[in-house]
Amino acid sequence: MALPLLRCYSCNRPVSILIRYFTSKSFLANQSRRLAPVSPAVCDARQYSSERGRHEQNQKVVVVGIPNPFIWFRTRIYFFLIRAYFDKEFSIEEFTEGAKQAFSHVSRLLSQCQFEALEGLVAKDLIGKLQEKCAQLPLSHQRALSAESDEIMYTTTGDVGIYYDDNGRKYVSILMRFWYLTSARLPDESVEGARIFQVVIGGEGEKPETKRLLTANYEFQREFTQGVIPDWIITRIEHSKLLD
Repeated sequence: MALPLLRCYSCNRPVSILIRYFTSKSFLANQSRRLAPVSPAVCDARQYSSERGRHEQNQKVVVVGIPNPFIWFRTRIYFFLIRAYFDKEFSIEEFTEGAKQAFSHVSRLLSQCQFEALEGLVAKDLIGKLQEKCAQLPLSHQRALSAESDEIMYTTTGDVGIYYDDNGRKYVSILMRFWYLTSARLPDESVEGARIFQVVIGGEGEKPETKRLLTANYEFQREFTQGVIPDWIITRIEHSKLLD
């Protein structure tokens, strides 16, 4: 049966290495901290706290934004097609949770320049390109690549594609966008557009820590050809103003 509304074209990217969902709860960390009031930025709310003795203070960082209704509607159509024609058990909620954990894990490996550990998680040709780019980054920029799970403020789907190559092999790709906080020290002019937050760890009167809100795009691809291992692999990595 023909599939409606598909973007189908030749796909030449290698997909010999695949990854599974990162859904283990052990990746999640609980840290105590408080963010000073900030201006809205994307679309979510995260609560931080600082506690000293019996004194506890709570404030929320609210990340507000309006998603593009056309993109939102189009991605929902693709999710329906994936469930209807490729994977009846596909869940975007489960996939998003796995993508967040994969993003945190892979970004940490990138910041530490552990490129051999990326094998099995990232496409082979992409690893070589990342190694070249990271070698040119100053240490502060390398640190800024790392995104801890509890520092990911917002995650959304950027785009979804269904592809066929010349041999009839079928692929699905999902581009995920992440907004995350980093305490890496970056010159103000080095990351244009990065929002700055003042973070107080501990009680009142302590020196605030500067946090920046950065963005990253990770594309996950899976081959749905019959007989192929049903895993996902990262085929695209972009950190705004760091790894473009």
